[in-house]
Amino acid sequence: MEGQEKLKKSKVVKIDSQESWQHHISHANNKVVVHFSAFWCITSTLMNPLFEELASTYQDAVFLNLDVDEFKEIASKFEIKAMPTFVLLNGGTPVDKIIGANPDEIKKRVHHFIHSAPSHK
Repeated sequence: MEGQEKLKKSKVVKIDSQESWQHHISHANNKVVVHFSAFWCITSTLMNPLFEELASTYQDAVFLNLDVDEFKEIASKFEIKAMPTFVLLNGGTPVDKIIGANPDEIKKRVHHFIHSAPSHK
């Protein structure tokens, strides 16, 4: 059946509240990748399949999707000025920021982050 593929559970968590953000940041195993996006931004939307692929590949990390219009204060805290922006957090601290829709660069830097950042499980 064609629809079966779409029924797979997403490995990306869509942030839907401040509480959800706090929970996922504080309970993560120290490696978090955040996709700061906006529903109206075509390039952000185009990055969603790549972000899903990365989340499936690197299951030890937490992958979060956050709409900057819904959570302006969080976006402001991370100085998000363009979408898409990907922020890599280790222990809640930003260690890298990727601005723009460059799939090869995103893959390379997420791979490096996952394999070089210490995990404190």
